[in-house]
Amino acid sequence: MCDSVTEDDNAQWLAVNRRQFAAMGAGAATLAMAPGCVAAAPDGLKTQSRKVTITTADGTADGFFVAPAKGRHPAVLLWPDIAGLRPAYETMATRLAAAGYAVLAINHYYRNSPAPVLPDFAAWRTPEGQQKLQPMIKALNPDKIQADAGSYIDWLDRQAEVDTTRKIGTQGYCMGGPYTVFAAHARPARVGAAVSCHGANLVNDTAQSPHKLLAQTQASFIFAIAQNDDARSPGDKTALKDAATAAGRPADVAVYPAQHGWCTIDAPVYDQTQAEIVWSKLLALYGKAL
Repeated sequence: MCDSVTEDDNAQWLAVNRRQFAAMGAGAATLAMAPGCVAAAPDGLKTQSRKVTITTADGTADGFFVAPAKGRHPAVLLWPDIAGLRPAYETMATRLAAAGYAVLAINHYYRNSPAPVLPDFAAWRTPEGQQKLQPMIKALNPDKIQADAGSYIDWLDRQAEVDTTRKIGTQGYCMGGPYTVFAAHARPARVGAAVSCHGANLVNDTAQSPHKLLAQTQASFIFAIAQNDDARSPGDKTALKDAATAAGRPADVAVYPAQHGWCTIDAPVYDQTQAEIVWSKLLALYGKAL
């Protein structure tokens, strides 16, 4: 998960691999400063985006909604990592919209602050950034996330850009990884696919551990696990596989040769090669399950 131990581990790993990842990080930073630029790709659809607000049981959440400029499309609920909704995730959401999806990227810290809480992932790595986020993180729990997810999915179903005859997808990064399972659990009839990218705390001893909720969903899953997360908790991948099998839920559970955070474009350990592998799997799953 994205805690101080993970950050120390990533810092040590970067020190060894700095030359390779400096080049990748520079490219990601450029991309993050130009939201929507991926939509200009030859095979991408033109997109339109807007900042939105969603009424929840605890107040008003803010988010970024982006969809193809024409037509109705399957919806996707996107949960950012621990550093929250920011330009990097708007860019990532826009790329997905250009692939044919109506995407809501949510500010899961809305109870405490509008987005962006932090400008980029690097801010989370500072003492000030961690001090700022800690009370916001503690304010969240599975019950609140599931209630929020239900509100977000209901909101998506009211949007003109969303094809409500199609299932909804959900994807999350870092602390947003388990939120994909909570969303599938909150609206099992609507969520057809869930993708966790270097998700944190997917297996634990509580009754609401994500791996224990799979049987109460109707989704197909991808659990993309970082190599350093696997080194710290090697039994998690087996627990996820066994839980999916017992629940009868399709699940691609795999460990990638990349560090925790590798799919987020402004993370220091962003790994484009391995991120594109997950991206291809994600699109294939959405194409089949939504």
